Amino acid sequence: MAEHGAHITTASVDDQPSIFEVVAQDSLMTAVRPALHHVVKVLAESNPARYGFLWKWFDEIFTLLDLLLQQHYLSKTSASFSENFYGLKRIVMGDTHKLQRLASAGLPKKQLWKSVIFLVLLPYLKVKLEKLISSLREEDEYSIHPPTSRWKRFYRAFLAAYPFVNMAWEGWFLVQQLRYILGKAQHHSPLLSLAGVRLGRLTVQDIQALEHKPAEASMMQQPAGSVGEKIKSALKQAVGGAASCLSTGLSVGVFFLQFLEWWYSSGNQETIKSLTALPTPPPPVHLDYNSDSPLLPQMKTVCPLCRKNRVNDTVLATSGYVFCYRCVFNYVKSHRACPITGYPTQVQHLIKLYSPEN
Repeated sequence: MAEHGAHITTASVDDQPSIFEVVAQDSLMTAVRPALHHVVKVLAESNPARYGFLWKWFDEIFTLLDLLLQQHYLSKTSASFSENFYGLKRIVMGDTHKLQRLASAGLPKKQLWKSVIFLVLLPYLKVKLEKLISSLREEDEYSIHPPTSRWKRFYRAFLAAYPFVNMAWEGWFLVQQLRYILGKAQHHSPLLSLAGVRLGRLTVQDIQALEHKPAEASMMQQPAGSVGEKIKSALKQAVGGAASCLSTGLSVGVFFLQFLEWWYSSGNQETIKSLTALPTPPPPVHLDYNSDSPLLPQMKTVCPLCRKNRVNDTVLATSGYVFCYRCVFNYVKSHRACPITGYPTQVQHLIKLYSPEN
């Protein structure tokens, strides 16, 4: 039993990373996105004219930057940004220990673009699908018309089936992680298997090669001949420089971004609000401003004016109490005040309440 459990915390013969390392690198980029999303939201709210486009096109801008970042790391270090951050690399399936490429050589084109698709394009499509599901569900909940067209029936069936599809997707990943923990699989994620790679730790030779690669690249750089080659070289350098700046900024700010993601998470916000929010104000009290002011009935469904079950429920915006529409309309029109609290009230303060049955 101890032999099986040792796989969880120690590396195997071929330097297979532990489950804690692979889960940590998975959660790194997951934490970066919501943190950047909140930063963009604050900027857009502070100056909509200047930063509004960042909020509107956040998914596309983030995906473009993520594409530059991941392509740079996959081609230079044989790993994604988060994998390289934790000292891991991607190894092509089928490579023996003696024939393994150095991390500085980058991934072959086939495995590189498969990895880019699963690292960048798939999360983008998933985010867009979840937003579409949310908007369809909101439209369905507030719709007052029964589904009549074939399209409406289709998307209602789609809304009903999506939770089960999502559960099966997450279950697939969970089963793969359990198999990885037990040493029955080489991949903790099915997407690595589809990309034709597996994760391994950086070796001493990999680290030395990565350290010497920038110096070798600058020494081997030759002046371009034609104008086309110069433009191509300049574009390549610009893209590489942008990816390097982005990776350096993320490497420095990754812990700050993770703190932001934790600070603005929904669960933490509930705790913060409970500690910092002002106490809930009490409901309006009965002022008894004249002898004719009615007392509140014991049953919540009874109108305080006519003492019968309410018909056409209507609330007063000034006090929050609910009456029959006809009763409160006549009272407010005559007295210009709330029947319970005596707060000054006008007819425009009447708000019709709608129940699901309506």
